[in-house]
Amino acid sequence: MMALMVHLKTVAHLRGKGDRIAKVTFRGLSFYSRVAENCEEVAHFNETFRWPIASRLDGNEMLEIQVYNYSKVFSNRLVGTFCMVLQKVAEEGHLELTDTLIDDNNTSIKTSITIEIRYQSMDGTVGVWSDGEFLDVPDDRDGMFAFETDSLLSGQSHSSVTSPGRSLQGSIPTFRKAGKGVFSAMKLGKIKSSKDDHRKGDEPAVLDMEDLDRKAMRLAGSLDPDTISLASVTAVTTNVSNKRSKPDIKMEPSSGRPVDYQISITVIEARQLIGLNMDPVVCVEIGDEKKYTSMKESTNCPYYNEYFVFDFHVPPDVMFDKIIKLSVIHSKNLLRSGTLVGTFKMDVGTVYSQPEHQFYHKWAILSDPDDITAGCKGYIKCDIAVVGKGDNIKTPHKANETDEDDIEGNLLLPEGIPAERQWARFYVKIYRAEGLPKMNTSIMANVKKAFIGENRDLVDPYVQVQFAGQKGKTSVQKSSYEPIWNEQVIFTELFPPLCKRMKVQIRDSDKVNDVAIGTHFIDLRKISNDGDKGFLPTLGPAWANMYGSTRQYTLMDEHQDLNEGLGEGVSFRARLLLSIAVEILDTTSPEILSSTEVQGETVSNISESATGKIDEFFLFGSFLEATMIDRKIGDKAISFEITIGNYGNQIDGVSKPSSAKKKKKDGESEEEENELIQNSSEDEADEDGDLVSVSSTPLMKPVITDRNYFHLPYFEKKPCVYIKSWWQDQRRRLYNSNMMDKIADKLEEGLNDVQEIIKTEKAFPERRLRGVLEELSIGCSRFVTLANKDVNQAGRTKLDRERLKSCMREMDSMGQQSKQIRTQVKKNTVRDKLKLVQNFLQKLRFLADEPQHSIPDVFIWMMSNNKRIAYARIPSKDILYSIVDEETGKDCGKVKAVFLKLPGKKGFGPAGWTVQAKLELYLWLGLNKQRKDFLNGLPCGFEEIKAAKMGPGLQSVPPVSLVYNMKQVFQLRAHMYQARSLFAADSSGLSDPFARVFFSTHSQVTEVLSETLCPTWDQLLVFDDVELFGEASELRDDPPIIVVEIYDQDTVGKAEFIGRTFAKPTIKMCDEYYGPPRFPPQLEYYQVYRGNSTAGELLAAFELLQIGQGGRADLPPLEGPTDSERGPILPVPLGIRPVLSRYRIEVLFWGLRDLKRINLAQVDRPRVDIECAGRGVQSVLIQNYKKNPNFSTLVKWFEVDLPENELLHPPLNIRVVDCRAFGRYILVGSHAVSSLRRFIYTTPDKTSNNWATAGDIIINMDTDPSVRKMDTVVKLDAMSDAVVKVDMTEEESDKEKRKKKKKKKGGVEEEDETDERVLDWWSKYFASIETLKETLRAQEAAQAEAEEREDLEIAAEAADIKPDDLLLKGSKTKEKSKEKKSSKDKKKGQAADSSEKRPVKAKVDELLVYNKELESEYGNFEDWLHTFKLYRGKAGDDDEQALDDDRIVGRFKGSLCMYKLPLSEEITREAGFDPNMGMFQNIPHNDPINVLVRVYVVRATDLHPADINGKADPYVVIKLGKSEVKDKENYISKQLNPVFGKSFDIEATFPMESMLTVSVYDWDLVGTDDLIGETKIDLENRFYSKYRATCGISSNYSVHGYNVWRDPMKPSQILMKLCKEGKIDGPHYGPGGKVKVANRIFLGPTEIEDENGLKKQTEEHLALKVLNHWEEIPRVGCKLVPEHVETRPLLNPDKPGIEQGRIEMWVDMFPMDMPAPGPAIDVSPRKPKRYELRVIIWNTDEVILEDDDYFTGEKSSDIFVRGWLKGQQEDKQDTDVHYHSLTGEGNFNWRFVFPFDYLMAEEKIVISKKESMFSWDETEYKIPPRLTLQVWDADHFSADDFLGAIELDLNRFPRGAKTAKQCSLDMIRNEQELPTISIFKQKRVKGWWPFVARDENDEMELTGKVEAELHLVTAEEAEKSPVGLGRNEPDPLEKPNRPDTSLMWFLSPLKSIRYFIWHNYRWLILKVLGLILLLLMLGLFLYSIPGYLVKKILGA
Repeated sequence: MMALMVHLKTVAHLRGKGDRIAKVTFRGLSFYSRVAENCEEVAHFNETFRWPIASRLDGNEMLEIQVYNYSKVFSNRLVGTFCMVLQKVAEEGHLELTDTLIDDNNTSIKTSITIEIRYQSMDGTVGVWSDGEFLDVPDDRDGMFAFETDSLLSGQSHSSVTSPGRSLQGSIPTFRKAGKGVFSAMKLGKIKSSKDDHRKGDEPAVLDMEDLDRKAMRLAGSLDPDTISLASVTAVTTNVSNKRSKPDIKMEPSSGRPVDYQISITVIEARQLIGLNMDPVVCVEIGDEKKYTSMKESTNCPYYNEYFVFDFHVPPDVMFDKIIKLSVIHSKNLLRSGTLVGTFKMDVGTVYSQPEHQFYHKWAILSDPDDITAGCKGYIKCDIAVVGKGDNIKTPHKANETDEDDIEGNLLLPEGIPAERQWARFYVKIYRAEGLPKMNTSIMANVKKAFIGENRDLVDPYVQVQFAGQKGKTSVQKSSYEPIWNEQVIFTELFPPLCKRMKVQIRDSDKVNDVAIGTHFIDLRKISNDGDKGFLPTLGPAWANMYGSTRQYTLMDEHQDLNEGLGEGVSFRARLLLSIAVEILDTTSPEILSSTEVQGETVSNISESATGKIDEFFLFGSFLEATMIDRKIGDKAISFEITIGNYGNQIDGVSKPSSAKKKKKDGESEEEENELIQNSSEDEADEDGDLVSVSSTPLMKPVITDRNYFHLPYFEKKPCVYIKSWWQDQRRRLYNSNMMDKIADKLEEGLNDVQEIIKTEKAFPERRLRGVLEELSIGCSRFVTLANKDVNQAGRTKLDRERLKSCMREMDSMGQQSKQIRTQVKKNTVRDKLKLVQNFLQKLRFLADEPQHSIPDVFIWMMSNNKRIAYARIPSKDILYSIVDEETGKDCGKVKAVFLKLPGKKGFGPAGWTVQAKLELYLWLGLNKQRKDFLNGLPCGFEEIKAAKMGPGLQSVPPVSLVYNMKQVFQLRAHMYQARSLFAADSSGLSDPFARVFFSTHSQVTEVLSETLCPTWDQLLVFDDVELFGEASELRDDPPIIVVEIYDQDTVGKAEFIGRTFAKPTIKMCDEYYGPPRFPPQLEYYQVYRGNSTAGELLAAFELLQIGQGGRADLPPLEGPTDSERGPILPVPLGIRPVLSRYRIEVLFWGLRDLKRINLAQVDRPRVDIECAGRGVQSVLIQNYKKNPNFSTLVKWFEVDLPENELLHPPLNIRVVDCRAFGRYILVGSHAVSSLRRFIYTTPDKTSNNWATAGDIIINMDTDPSVRKMDTVVKLDAMSDAVVKVDMTEEESDKEKRKKKKKKKGGVEEEDETDERVLDWWSKYFASIETLKETLRAQEAAQAEAEEREDLEIAAEAADIKPDDLLLKGSKTKEKSKEKKSSKDKKKGQAADSSEKRPVKAKVDELLVYNKELESEYGNFEDWLHTFKLYRGKAGDDDEQALDDDRIVGRFKGSLCMYKLPLSEEITREAGFDPNMGMFQNIPHNDPINVLVRVYVVRATDLHPADINGKADPYVVIKLGKSEVKDKENYISKQLNPVFGKSFDIEATFPMESMLTVSVYDWDLVGTDDLIGETKIDLENRFYSKYRATCGISSNYSVHGYNVWRDPMKPSQILMKLCKEGKIDGPHYGPGGKVKVANRIFLGPTEIEDENGLKKQTEEHLALKVLNHWEEIPRVGCKLVPEHVETRPLLNPDKPGIEQGRIEMWVDMFPMDMPAPGPAIDVSPRKPKRYELRVIIWNTDEVILEDDDYFTGEKSSDIFVRGWLKGQQEDKQDTDVHYHSLTGEGNFNWRFVFPFDYLMAEEKIVISKKESMFSWDETEYKIPPRLTLQVWDADHFSADDFLGAIELDLNRFPRGAKTAKQCSLDMIRNEQELPTISIFKQKRVKGWWPFVARDENDEMELTGKVEAELHLVTAEEAEKSPVGLGRNEPDPLEKPNRPDTSLMWFLSPLKSIRYFIWHNYRWLILKVLGLILLLLMLGLFLYSIPGYLVKKILGA
């Protein structure tokens, strides 16, 4: 009977006194304990509960115990709860533990509980299979049962039972005890059939052992290919067993090393800038560099088209954190800095992570940083590209930018970021830090102490936070190693931000300069999730660990960079408690601060437990071996120290806080104190007795291994270290990371396997991929079941919860998708699916990276002479223990080979490649209470030795050393066969390599082979009596690794390191049979690394044979040295070395080119030596290299024995030597052809290429000469007459389009058929560019559609919809996926629009515009003549592939052909077979030949600026051999996109002059001209190529006009020649426009018009038709080079690898012995056409009224209209003023006249003007034709007021309204929807247009209407019918009829007074007059009354 028993012993640390009761629950059934009465601290229950159970115990089930305070009266009050997962119990059947309870708020309390659990299963065994661990075996339709997984290698048992035998390298697991570990991840029990999906009840899946064994044996027997692991990838990396973990192969730290970057930004234009009539300038700022555009006057939509380049040489991290800031400033001048309109910020990393590393033609939204309540301040259209070294940027073709911009659809934002970004506040709370290092010397401390009289902490820390280009700081905490800030720094930034990382730095404040103590970067992508179930960035409160330089304080810290966050930190510096929160602002609320300045404020303190409960951790390490210790260290004694945080650090660990109040309460010693190391401090006496940490191994003198390395003589005694430390218990975070990392590792390994299978062309890669996906889905589901534990642990932050949710979701969907993709993996889809799965891998790695730290990393330091020499850093999660296997770190409890490296910058370059020491190290980290397992993973057979001074009875003390009393003796045989493609270490460009093999403490070397990069040592190295400690069986599974280092021997000095690789030997125990399948071992390729870059491959095999009782006699015998010359060197034995067969290698020697001087002497008589596998051949001597660098004898051959297996073919070496006087030879250069596969000759298959041997095939090309898009080709049947139908011609499709167009336009057809006469070469060019863009768009659309289809499929299959339902569900699914697809749809939409909107194209013959070099399209023209670069000199060491251009000393031209002997007869018997030429038949002779080379340079784009003003004055220079053409006088002023339009003729003689260099120089008035960039073209290969690259074949033949035939040979002559050379029958011209070549019949037109329009019969069209389809001719067909323009990148030798611009050009070549070609085509730039635009301003209406009348307060305006053409502001014209308009009506009848030069094809106006008074010459600008009209209010005494404006693009502007009423704001708002017209087509247009301005809220408002008439005339017409400006003669306009009021005051004041005053105020005036009379009377009265009275009184 199965049962679970729980023995509840005690509950301790209770508070208060009272009665307690416990409730124990399992599977929903609860038992109550008895009441423990009246207990205080401890309650003794001592009770056992038993649950009989029917089904097996699942590892995920829970046991819950609740402890209550018992009360008879009231309800019981809960003290705390204890929950645990029973996985460990299910595995082991018995568990005792003590753990703490948690309260309601999920924080842990002190109360602890002690229980014991037993589980008794039915058969008495435990180790039951737990449900999530077996795998559905799919129902294979044919009933075959195949395992498709390689997880067999993952063995997960903790035991070490010997395995019965491995049948194949790592293919079958070793079986361990029943239960866990058998097929560790397979569900064999339930085989789920796809039809009945309903699950049967959870019956236990139990298998009998025998059954399994049978299956496994069957698997092994049939050698299923999925399970074979390939050594080259997995030799070291596969883990067959569980005692060792993988070593890391790449050694050098890659980050922190500066690299070249170039950022190019084109500011094209700005639109909708907020503000009236501004003069905007754009400022581009990256980091601290600023550049400005020129200023554009009075416009809200300036057009700049200016290009800026910034060059940087910094580490990638620094580069990607730099901020690109675009800001618009207006009214900037010398005196004032101008006012900011708005800015846009984005970090460089965001641009770099875009496809192609660029944004092209996107609109940046401007916002105002000082006013976040305001909305968008305008848009800037720009291109931004970031190029690192070796990045290739594909620029979309820069042609006439006609696509009218949809701003909203092309915002400068990465995919998936909403257009409307909101403002948000980022709160970064900084609480406290601990563990800070000293930042001052002790001397200073003593001085201070003397003065102040007390000890101070020697550091004054503050925290600085940098984000989005802003910095915020906390206050400085004086003298504190444990500062407490409790402050927050607040950033205001748009959300989501376009800056990915936030940088948090602890700095030490100092009078002189502040230095960083430690830096931590926070990646916002990792702490937020933008999905629909996502969350805003949130973090913590959590501790961030900071690493940097070592903690000793020195004044000049050589590793200071490490503290700034560059490179890998080599020591723990401090930890900082911080949290981040984001809130989205509601910008409408009134109380909001509108500025984005950084603010700081204090926050409340945070509780101790918020970051988790502090627990005691135990770290144990054992050093099993220390070898390869660099001899440079000297022979002082060496010890190793392990530290975690500051624990264990003896030299420079903790600086004790001087404050007296130590934080030491309740046994939480947070910081390690120095006493802990010497003696235990009082509060640590716990169960272990006084456990003292031992953190370093005893000192030991090293012993010499060989000339380079020491080792430490540990032998059987292995030293151990152990450290106790206290950290917050946040293991869950690490556990989840570990699970994801393990899934990712397994996935990566599987993918490597699949790639290797594909690469080596082995069978069934799809099976292996299915297996990989199977494992992935299992892993994901396992994660979902396991991750959801401990959710209520203390210290869980919001981020923990959200991350868990999102990880679970992601993993779940990934599991679903992988199941999904697995069903779609077929043989032909393997590669696509592989790509998809690689995305999974990246996603997994991203998810696994935990942003919130917990336990700091572990550092291992090698100490000598009390100095730190070299270190290794091991992430703590990798060695963290968990009782659940998947959660355990990958190196926990395993032996790992660790390579120590030099710290910081010392580790860069060669110093970083030499190993400082190699350790075999065992590490275990876990909670102290889980400590009992810590020795389990060690190799068995040891005794523990405890420290001597420990008292008796302390059983649990860890050992100080282990003594192995079991040792096994082995013989290692290293079969070193050969290496290839090694790094060139000598100045000759070769190396003298030898290999050194290390195993354990032994080392041996191979012999030195001189002067080769591909040594074949063929040597067996035997290591006798190698002693390994431990059990034999374990060693068999787990041998130590072998390290092979390859060196270059130098005659003087030390050998130089070339590279290193690792291998695992195949092991034979003494009781095993030496024979197949495992022995003898196969040779494998091992990748050789030098730093992080590869440096070649090693072909070798290694076997380790146990020496048993019988000694060496029992081992397989060794043959003695066979080769007497080589001395006592053993060759690789026969069974291992490859099987050879006889090959013949023919070499075509053509010539040598561009040989540089050697030791200052010219190369004069060179010879080429070819060598392969010890055999070779020499060319004849070139007698005089200068006169003729070609060889006189063309073909030679030699025979050689090569391996049957092509993959093992040795490289072939080409060397060029110069024969000097007295028989001296000097090596000029060499080249190693690493793979001969492309030169293997295959006999032409008579049937395949030759489609039809019987019938003729008609290739039907409708009989008109229109351009054709080849869309469909029908595959033809070999026996029939078939017709290849080519899609409808352009004509038809044009008709279709016309119909569409007619419908769309409502019958208005405005299309002028292009006139033949107007067409020139440029028409052809622009038409072709349109086509190029269209094809690109179509490709994008197709791609988007394919992606969409795939998304839908995956979604559908995930939802189990059958594809046929897709149509029904499609619409719904689409709705859902709208958001996701918007961008894709946009792309598709654009393509669709373009095809619909596209006006009907006139028939223009097109050429092909390649947006790359012609060579890349035609395989470098190496169809039969190959170019081998010759190298000399040491290879450069760069992070990426070394740029070898400097090492190239010349080129060898020739070819190779190899084939197995004997060759079949029929080839040699063919007619005309020349035995001297071997396989190189029909090759032209290589005598010198004179050629006319005609170079056409069309234009250059995006040149790198060369002058200070950010421009250049480019001109072209052409060099060929000795001739050089400089076009200096025709330089183009201040232009980065110059149109040259030139052709140059040069005569040359091949082969002497065959390298054409086209360079663009920058003209300077003073000083030398600078090279901007150059491109080199090898003309010889083009000339001789079968693709016929001499003169491109145009699509149509014409004898006159712009498309005239350029080649001196007519198409029919070319065709004759080709047929003759290819020995094919034809051409036969037949009647009715037919021509037959071989067995293909082509149809075509047969008439041609000459210049007089007469028709003539001709065969040329037919011949040309054949030439254009030459690739369809059997056997000899290939695509001939068409008429084209190629785009070549310009490079500058000073800035290798970074494009400096591009040049568009093409080359024609004509042999001089043929008839001379006609004159060159005229490609000179089009002259702009002179036009005159006449604008009549008739009237205005509804203009807003600005002025108030002085008297009447009435609103009026004095209106005038101003106009100009964009770019010609200085020629602006004004009408006269219509004074005092009261209604906003104005009458003008005024004419503006604007003359301008216009390029019709590019739709641009051309302006030439001097930039400034200092300019030497005029600069040409091209700007779009835009007419600006503005309405103003004239003021006499103050500045005129701007009222409104309209800008009309003369190519497409809305039709004017018929009346003022119909004219509204919508004409501008809905510009996109309204039909537009072009003045260039309409010529004359009249109507009403609105004036608009922006009000305070940035809304557009209507400010007036203007009635205008636009009339466009050409310059000739203008001369014939001239007109006057304003209302002047000739053709004057009549005077406007204006009302009187508008006359001026002072002209007729009375009139105006009468009009104004009388009219409005007559009553007022009358009243006033009456009043005045009254007052007069009164005055008179008062005046006269006194006299009058006196008179009266006196009675006079």
